[in-house]
Amino acid sequence: MTFIAPIMTSHRSEPKSVRTLVVDDSVVVRTVIERILNADPAYAVVHKTNSAEQALGYLAGHDVDLVLLDIELPGQSGLAALPAILHANPDVKVAILSGKCEEGSAAAIEALALGASDILSKPGSGSFGEHFPQTLIERLNRLFTDRPAPSPPQRPLAPPVVQPAAQPLACLGIGASTGGIHALSQLFEGLAAPLGVPVLLTQHLPASFTVYFAQQLARMTSLRVKVAETGDLLMADTVYVAPGDANLQLRRGLHGRVTITLNPERTPAGNLPGVDPMFASMADVYGAGAVGIVLTGMGRDGTVGARDIVAAGGWIVAQDEASSVVWGMPGSVAGAGLTCAVMEPLAIMDFVFRRGKVLV
Repeated sequence: MTFIAPIMTSHRSEPKSVRTLVVDDSVVVRTVIERILNADPAYAVVHKTNSAEQALGYLAGHDVDLVLLDIELPGQSGLAALPAILHANPDVKVAILSGKCEEGSAAAIEALALGASDILSKPGSGSFGEHFPQTLIERLNRLFTDRPAPSPPQRPLAPPVVQPAAQPLACLGIGASTGGIHALSQLFEGLAAPLGVPVLLTQHLPASFTVYFAQQLARMTSLRVKVAETGDLLMADTVYVAPGDANLQLRRGLHGRVTITLNPERTPAGNLPGVDPMFASMADVYGAGAVGIVLTGMGRDGTVGARDIVAAGGWIVAQDEASSVVWGMPGSVAGAGLTCAVMEPLAIMDFVFRRGKVLV
């Protein structure tokens, strides 16, 4: 008797390719980019177009993970269309691919302020060298390595009646991601007087943009701004910016002095730098004097650390949904019941100033 074994089909789910929309005014560039990405099984170009208007039309009816966006387009520019692209799909990553948007340029900073995930320099259409494909894939891979799962929609909880804090404000931490640079400009615009405490800031940005970001931030505020370094002694009214390749954490040493330590390990959710380790470190060092602000951003980074701050007696303020480019991070802390207030960035610093002064 002959036994014929049934054909078995594997049901293991293969990793999904990153669905990519290429928006560029050059047919040559669109074709080259498509060939580069489709040669890598991690990516699949699902559509190409030469205009922002057509890109938005495609996004209205299709799911896309990545948009490669040129700045100079016929009709609406890439920068002008960027907010609408992010609004059409809050989970999409947008990488600017342009020959007119070099690192540190005004256009690059503006693109990051509007919510771009990275800036890539595009060579001329006739000079795509042998190194460009590898560089492009490596940069894009960074955007999709250990990416956190998108946050489910959260309803903000009604904030409790605001009461003076149990202890005065001792250290302020700010976490932000997509759209955060614009939110930060509004946040610091609302700072009418120095807080008299150190300010820690973790903004999700590629490491190569940290210095440019700090320079941009220094133009937004009268506070001193510096990129954090291991061993920095915390000083009042100084903003310490987490570098793009390390978590900003604290330690209390001899005579109660607090210094910065940098940790290059990614958070469990894949963030580097991460808001969670910064907040957790603040809770350990400052206890009830630790205060966190969570601004616009994709994912849930900040929620675990916010829980540590609240457990230590501190408090959290989150940006409201209406003013957020992506209400993932602030929506997560609000939905977890960890916030004492949810408001637009322009109003936050005044609230922090008033609540952080203990009334006796």
